[in-house]
Amino acid sequence: MGTFFRINTYFNEKRYIIKIFNVSSHEFLNFIYIKAEYFARGKVLLSSEYLVVQGATALALPTKMGQRMKIQELSGSEVLWNSFDHQGKKWFEAEIDLMGLDVVESSDPDTAKFIKKLFRACCNNNSEFLSHWKKYKIDHYLEFPISWGLGSSSTLIYNMALWADVNPYHLYFDIEDGSGYDIACAGAKGPILYTLGDGSIDLEQVEFKPTFQDQIYFLPLNQKTDSREAVKIAKKKVPEKSLINKISDLAEKVLELKTLNSFEDWIVEHENIISSYISEKKVKDTRFADYWGAVKSLGAWGGDLVLVTSNKSKSDTEEYFKSKGFGVLIPYKELIL
Repeated sequence: MGTFFRINTYFNEKRYIIKIFNVSSHEFLNFIYIKAEYFARGKVLLSSEYLVVQGATALALPTKMGQRMKIQELSGSEVLWNSFDHQGKKWFEAEIDLMGLDVVESSDPDTAKFIKKLFRACCNNNSEFLSHWKKYKIDHYLEFPISWGLGSSSTLIYNMALWADVNPYHLYFDIEDGSGYDIACAGAKGPILYTLGDGSIDLEQVEFKPTFQDQIYFLPLNQKTDSREAVKIAKKKVPEKSLINKISDLAEKVLELKTLNSFEDWIVEHENIISSYISEKKVKDTRFADYWGAVKSLGAWGGDLVLVTSNKSKSDTEEYFKSKGFGVLIPYKELIL
């Protein structure tokens, strides 16, 4: 008679437990622990870029796309880390020794340094995290191109916070200097108004489904900007209180707009304010001066995504941007949750 196995699967404490039992010898042959996967949404900052870190209210939009994290627990005492892009191609890998959280080897030293910092912050926020020696195989799957700037770092931080059972905002502010709106988006169920106060966060989920959303698109500029540098720039410039109030009012005003024309007027006003504040030319003036619709920078100026409006057909709009060297145009409803 051959050897028979019984496999029992359970779900307990955020993990699947698969017990493999040898019926003939009445022994457990192995235990495989597979953590339930975690998911964090990407983000689009529609208003108050640069000023949100100074306390201005911002309208932020979580995206349908995000980043998934899957974890396996095995025997050992190290972390095997793999990061995959939206096409399933591995773009980063590392091995980390859990004894001292030292990077044994990696494909990119700068990314490995950030991950080590992230692990240490998780442990500082929860002393029980990683207290039981295990070998972890951690796989991360981005659903959007990194160059779009939708939050490859913030979604990672949020997922790690879920795994480590720590407050995602505490973890974020331990390792980053931004406003934290992207962390709010990571777990949001819809558009939010976000305000960073002095030691506090004001978060309000709002309704933002423009009747003209079929005439709104996102255009990747294929030039990733450094959001950390943008934060440094923003923190060096202390705005007048009147400016904070004005840009905060615009964040709430856009929720009430009913027509494409009024939205385009709102974009022009917002772009003028930020352009004056950071002493930078508007993206429409520098790249798309002959375009018929409005163009708005999102987040740090100079790269990532821009928002564009159009009262013409999608094919006409695509043709214009293709003539400028940009072949991807994303409809609003395909990207925003």
